[in-house]
Amino acid sequence: MNALKTYLPTVGRIFLALIFILAGLGKITAIEGNVGYMEMFGVPGFLIWPTIIVEVVGGVMLAAGYKTRWAAAALGGFTFIAALIFHTDFSNQMEMTNFLKNLAITGGMLYVIAFGPGALAVDMRKEA
Repeated sequence: MNALKTYLPTVGRIFLALIFILAGLGKITAIEGNVGYMEMFGVPGFLIWPTIIVEVVGGVMLAAGYKTRWAAAALGGFTFIAALIFHTDFSNQMEMTNFLKNLAITGGMLYVIAFGPGALAVDMRKEA
């Protein structure tokens, strides 16, 4: 059981972080399309760069377990807001699925905030 408590939080953090890191990096290669998508929903296009920074930097921080609770709070809040802005057309099954996916990710972030990063995290290293 100790091995599970040692390794599973790290794996969980990395799994949660991957979606943000890959999404943020993917936005860099398609800036114009992403800005157009944001603007369709009334979100100013200039927010693309803060979005990319939150996703990539927050994702890396979460994966490493550095300032983990802060990273999880930022990513969880970001994800919940994105669900409310972009995925509320519940007549479309894909949008309903995306909304629920965002809620699940937000729930995962709440777990990280509540229970911390686990044993294998930068936050948990002991200063010598």
